[in-house]
Amino acid sequence: MAQFIGLPVAIGQADFVSSSTAVHAIGTRAISKDGRKFVYVKAGAADLVAGNVLQSPAIVALHLANTPPAVAIGDTSFSYTPGATLGTVDQYADGFLQVDTTPGNGYTYVIDGHAAFASATAFTLRLKDPIQVALTTSSRVGLIANQYNGVIQMPVTTATGALVGIATYVIVASQYGWIATSGTFSTLIAGTPALGAMVMAPGAVAGAAEVVVAVGTLIVAQIVGHMAQVGVAGKNNFVHVRIS
Repeated sequence: MAQFIGLPVAIGQADFVSSSTAVHAIGTRAISKDGRKFVYVKAGAADLVAGNVLQSPAIVALHLANTPPAVAIGDTSFSYTPGATLGTVDQYADGFLQVDTTPGNGYTYVIDGHAAFASATAFTLRLKDPIQVALTTSSRVGLIANQYNGVIQMPVTTATGALVGIATYVIVASQYGWIATSGTFSTLIAGTPALGAMVMAPGAVAGAAEVVVAVGTLIVAQIVGHMAQVGVAGKNNFVHVRIS
C-alpha cells in the first residue's frame, strides 16, 4: 500500500551535491528557506546541465496496454509479457503498473522490481501493493517508470516523457541530487520571450524553454513558467518556474 508520510522531512543531502548513493527516496520534496521547491532525482545516462529543462525517462509505448494473465486478489507478483521492446533490470522499480481495461480498470500499483527482460518475453513483475481487483486476460495493464528515476534533458521539438524540473547544477550521470520545480531559477531560453511571457517545453533547442506563441502550441505545451526578465536567445535567463 502507499506509504503516507507527513511533513517536515529531514534533509540529508544538500543542494549542489551529486551523490553516487541515494540519500533520500526518489521523488522526495524539499523547500528552501526562500520558498523555492525542489525534488530529489536520479540522473539518466548523461550528466545533467545546469539551466536545462528536464523530462522523465522516455515512455515505452510497447510496455503499455498489454494483456496480463489471471492474477488473484492479494497477489504481489505475476508473469508479465511486454511488447517488442526489451527492458533493463529494475527499469520500473518504484514506478507504476496501471490497469486501463476492466476487470481492475483505474487501479494503480507501485512496482517493487524485476529482472532484465527480452523483447516480447515474459518476466516476473514484483509489486509493493497487492492486487485489489482480480485481473483476467480481458484486463489490460501498462508500465511507466518513476518520473524522477533517470531524468534527462528535454529533447528538441517532441517530448518523450513528462516535464519534471530544471537542473540547477551538474548531477553526474546515474547519480542523485536535487532539481528545481517551483521558484525563480536560471533557465536556458530559446528565442526572445518578453517579460512575463509564458514559456513552454519542448521547443527548437534541446533543454530550453521557449515562448508559447500560438494557441496551437498549447496542445503539446508543457508549461515551464513565466519569464522574470526579457529573454535572450541561447542564454540562461531568470524564469519564475511553476512545474509542481
